[in-house]
Amino acid sequence: MSTATPSGHHLPGTSAAEHLSPSFPARAPWGTASKLRAWQAEALDRYFETEPRDFLAAATPGAGKTTFALRLAAELRARRTIDRVTVVAPTDHLKRQWADAAARVGIRLDPGFRNAHGRVARHFHGVAVTYAQVAIRPALHRELTLSGRTLVILDEVHHGGDTLSWGDAIREAFEPATRRLSLTGTPFRSDTAPIPFVHYEPDAQGIRVSSTDYDYGYGRALADGVVRPVIFMVYAGSMRWRTKAGDEMEARLGEDATKDIHSAAWRTALEPTGEWIPSVLQAADRRLTEIRQSIPDAGGLVIATDQSVARAYAEILERTCGEKVTVVLSDEKEASARIEEFSAGTSRWMVAVRMVSEGVDVPRLAVGVYATSSSTPLFFAQAIGRFVRARRRGETASVFLPNVPVLMALASELERQRDHALDRRSGDYDDPGLDDGLLEAANRDEKGSDELQDEFTWQALGSDATFDRVVYDGTEFGTFAEPGSDEELDFIGIPGILDPDQVAELLRHRQARQARRASDRRKHVAATEGDDGGAGGSTEPVALYRTLKEQRSLLNSLVGLYARQTGQAHSLVHAELRRACGGPDVAHATVTQLQARIELLRRRLSGR
Repeated sequence: MSTATPSGHHLPGTSAAEHLSPSFPARAPWGTASKLRAWQAEALDRYFETEPRDFLAAATPGAGKTTFALRLAAELRARRTIDRVTVVAPTDHLKRQWADAAARVGIRLDPGFRNAHGRVARHFHGVAVTYAQVAIRPALHRELTLSGRTLVILDEVHHGGDTLSWGDAIREAFEPATRRLSLTGTPFRSDTAPIPFVHYEPDAQGIRVSSTDYDYGYGRALADGVVRPVIFMVYAGSMRWRTKAGDEMEARLGEDATKDIHSAAWRTALEPTGEWIPSVLQAADRRLTEIRQSIPDAGGLVIATDQSVARAYAEILERTCGEKVTVVLSDEKEASARIEEFSAGTSRWMVAVRMVSEGVDVPRLAVGVYATSSSTPLFFAQAIGRFVRARRRGETASVFLPNVPVLMALASELERQRDHALDRRSGDYDDPGLDDGLLEAANRDEKGSDELQDEFTWQALGSDATFDRVVYDGTEFGTFAEPGSDEELDFIGIPGILDPDQVAELLRHRQARQARRASDRRKHVAATEGDDGGAGGSTEPVALYRTLKEQRSLLNSLVGLYARQTGQAHSLVHAELRRACGGPDVAHATVTQLQARIELLRRRLSGR
């Protein structure tokens, strides 16, 4: 088989390139189909309209950037435009993934190349190296670039802006390249470090933003069936901790609070010694069991903050599911082998410290637990990207999240396309504690995670978890439910194979059923309270503190829902309820007073 050039001549050498993965959903056996996904073909057409020296393609994680890049490389080789290929990737593991994929299209890359080798063995068409490798000896890589007509593929090119020295090294090494193809699944950074070979133009406000040559965002990929829809399972709960000054603090996840209270409550939730993480992991495992009924090899991933909690989470999961859990720590030599073994197997769970948040391809991942304190848009998008790769139509991804405002905002804006800005806009994720540089440093050195936790010194005293709601396609469904209750199971037990429209319809149905159950329970309680309580009664007394806890949790959940709908602060909603219904603050209100506020909020939420 041959490929036609623009002049109509046919050149040999691209038959393997035609064996790339086909468009979805008409998937044929690997290596037998010649079709590209529509966006990949469109991007190739866009490229060959002008054949620019620099081309930036931004495609959502899971869409197939590697396939596009290798098809382009094969075509450029066939046209005799280039004869060498250099792939620059963020990690050693990704170097091997690139080399394996390139081999399937007839391009031989050496992922084992080291700077000490000095030159590339003649039987390879090029090399796969890391950004760190290039930064150490940019002059060497410049020589390699000059040794032939070179195409440089910069995978996840935003890493080129990690540090000034990295950016300078990449420019020095690859400035003489014949062609440069920059790829990214997340075309933005939270900092303002310029990315090499990316063009910036001022927007309407004069902010210099990156200009991509081809965009394929999550929303379009979802409509095309290329990626899975993501269902976010959100959990709240009460957190208690002791500050450095010895003060005992208590707060609920998701309630209005200062940044330090949010951070301390979030960190308390992630402590493996409390009840929040075990409850959420148990719910996630139940969700995985449901999905595996229709997708037998479906797997789950817990993204942890550091090594010690990763191991503790693995122990909790092993007790929960009765199966060995794969633990991946980024500073271990066996990390890549463990990821590959998990990807090829059928085991249930993997727990990892950040390193699988970007680029690593484990298509069978269907359930995730976001159990890390990282919260930049860049990291969040990369993490969620691990779960969205679709293998067949109808698959869904389920990600369990703590009810933290910044994560809720990111989950609601999953389909929003971003560009990298060189200048700051007012209010643009300007929390100095949440910057990509710190997080990416942690990917290279595990000790970096300690810096995230040194900001607050505390002792976790206790935590509990409650199901809060589901976020899907920017819409919220459901409300407060205790772990293990029928109301929680209504949402985490939805089938694993559903079209996007079916997901939304089923969530609406489950929300209505949850509301009916709550109404039936209230009628039953009212009837029980009306009984004379004689010896013939069979109702078992419930401790008052348990009833108070349930009513407070339900009220707080409804207040959060009402606040989101109206844009009011939680504190203002609580104050308004006190004025309307009377009584003290929530902590001192009686069951009857709490129920009056709950009923008033329910009427308002239903529009009555």
